[in-house]
Amino acid sequence: MTASPDLGSGAQPALPPLFPFAAIAGQPLLCQALLLAAIDPQLGGVLIEGPRGTAKSTAARALAELIDAAPFVTLPLGASLEHLAGSLDLGQAMAGHALKFAPGLLARAHGGVLYVDEINLLPDALVDVLLDAAASGVNVVERDGISHRHAARFVLVGTMNPEEGQLRPQLLDRLGLCVRLANVQDAAQRQAIVRARLLFDADPAAFRARHADAQAALAAQLRTARERLQPAGALPWSDAVLQAAGALCIAAQVDGLRADLVLLRAARAWAAWLGDAEVRPDHVQAVAELVLVHRRKPGAPQPQPQPQQQQPSPQQAPSNPPSQSPAQSRPPAESTANGAGDSPPSEADWGAMPPEPVGLLRVAVPSLLAREAAKAGAPATKKA
Repeated sequence: MTASPDLGSGAQPALPPLFPFAAIAGQPLLCQALLLAAIDPQLGGVLIEGPRGTAKSTAARALAELIDAAPFVTLPLGASLEHLAGSLDLGQAMAGHALKFAPGLLARAHGGVLYVDEINLLPDALVDVLLDAAASGVNVVERDGISHRHAARFVLVGTMNPEEGQLRPQLLDRLGLCVRLANVQDAAQRQAIVRARLLFDADPAAFRARHADAQAALAAQLRTARERLQPAGALPWSDAVLQAAGALCIAAQVDGLRADLVLLRAARAWAAWLGDAEVRPDHVQAVAELVLVHRRKPGAPQPQPQPQQQQPSPQQAPSNPPSQSPAQSRPPAESTANGAGDSPPSEADWGAMPPEPVGLLRVAVPSLLAREAAKAGAPATKKA
């Protein structure tokens, strides 16, 4: 009979090996957004929207490995506000009649990654506290006789499936970046992704060793980019950059000025990642869709496809620009003075029929015919 493991020994079980960030393929925008949030955590985190099985959680866990000594903390759906923000240590209070703060998940995530799966299903009160700490880098607790502040600078990564509900617009606006993933439709790319995952599952150590050099290069580049943002006045921007950011936000019809500020911070982080000395308008263009996709008003003009930007990792395959829907690509119908133009009707007139000529039928009224016949001096005909 085999001996059962000693569960009371206090030994922590070994964590399963992580899929390396450098080996993620087919999702370049996802990798770019995660790296930007890691370079500047004050961007407010990353919201990843997409169906199941699109590497959302895999990429979030792999990102923490690129950051030096970074914890990876998961916020469960059933967590309470005290579990997240911290509260009074009841044990200390009852034993010694002393008030002591018991840290929560925000304190544990300091310096690392806080991952929230299905963030759209969290209560709004928890999301508010989460976003406040992610944007400010400080967690403030004022409850149960406790007044406490502590640093909480982390990379917030939230995922959601739009089929299961949406976040309120006020909460969406406070999330810095957003990536909307889609299922991979290219057959060759799907095969490459599946093949890489099968190789990892078969021998994780050998797979990680194969990507160790690329993984180390990414970690070093991320460390350098974070350091380049630290000095005051580093990576300045010109009026042309401010003008480019403002024009994009006005075209997207966003509310307020948070989008402008996040867009400039994201462009600065991207310039730091590329090793450039200053922020340029092309940096703004490179990150604009990540900042505006979840803030753009319905009906606002869609951006024109941009040339493929530089990818964070050489292993990542290029992505195809999103195609326009039939309603967006169809030219508007031109109307004529009588409303019967030759152009096809718009979707608002779906089911409408073009006008057709209709013959007129003269209706004879007996009294009127009798009156007309008397004037003419002829007897009136009787209708059966």
